[in-house]
Amino acid sequence: MVPPDAKHYRLAAEWEPHAATWLAWPHRRQTWLGPFEPIPLVYERLARLIAAHEPVRIIGSESLLAEPRARLAGVANVEFVPIPTNDSWVRDTGPVFLLRRQEADSRLAPRAAVAWDWNAWGGKYPPWNDDARVSRSVAAHLGLETFTPGIVLEGGAIETDGAGTILANEQCVVDERRNPGLDRGRMAAALRRWLGVEEVLWVGGDLAGDDTDGHIDQLARFVAPGRVLAARQPDQGDPNHAGLAANLERLATLHDAAGRRLEVIPVDIPARFAFEGTQLPASHLNFYVANGLVAVPVFGSPTDEPALRLFEQCFPGRRIEPVDCRELVRGRGALHCITRDEPAG
Repeated sequence: MVPPDAKHYRLAAEWEPHAATWLAWPHRRQTWLGPFEPIPLVYERLARLIAAHEPVRIIGSESLLAEPRARLAGVANVEFVPIPTNDSWVRDTGPVFLLRRQEADSRLAPRAAVAWDWNAWGGKYPPWNDDARVSRSVAAHLGLETFTPGIVLEGGAIETDGAGTILANEQCVVDERRNPGLDRGRMAAALRRWLGVEEVLWVGGDLAGDDTDGHIDQLARFVAPGRVLAARQPDQGDPNHAGLAANLERLATLHDAAGRRLEVIPVDIPARFAFEGTQLPASHLNFYVANGLVAVPVFGSPTDEPALRLFEQCFPGRRIEPVDCRELVRGRGALHCITRDEPAG
């Protein structure tokens, strides 16, 4: 039998069938500007929504899990897994799951996980000792073969088409605070090796208020191989206008692993969205795809309805569900940031 190796696996697209969705229950009050009390309610509503379509697995310390157990009592398809956390951005702290390639030895496990290192987006928010163990703990709970590259990478920093291509923002992946001494070439090689992809497409930019240094899941997302939705800000007075325009131009020059030039579809995002004078990264691109469902962040903005109509076109046959993220985004993230898809295998 061939020994397990990441090259025998591939990175699945989010729209492929899921075994479950993972959430990390919120408890770190200082994560959010303003009041914390509305935040658990957002998580509860999202858990209920997703659980109608696929299993939901919620992590937190044993004592913390008492709250979601009470809130979600009687809701089918919800499991509580005692894994301590510092914060609740499981997209970034959780494992990146892989599926066995069709041509790989069938005796290999059908799924594996990559446990990247974690240092709270370049050391921004101590302590992070519990979060640094989340990916390995989740993989161990599932009994998965786990690859440990020894490199810092957040899940929200990469986006895949499931067919050998990933998008990544250079400024949050090639970063001395995360991986001292690793340049773009070495990081690209690491992504190809550990994620089983052939093409790494680098983009740039970020949103005002995004403390991740430009995670791709706020900026550009695949909706099919060769097809990308990308954030646009028409308001020239908004600080995001120029950077997003440049990113759109850059995306339009890129080709995927199959040699296709990307089809890039702009998605207007809310202008000058702020809380008490602090601009926040409100983006409809921070959507989450589950089985039969696309949960789309909305912000009470004129951009909400056009975005929802576009998602209906991009994901025919799936329920398009608007989720009010005006409270959640006070933590500088939205739906994709707080979810981790576990593919079925």
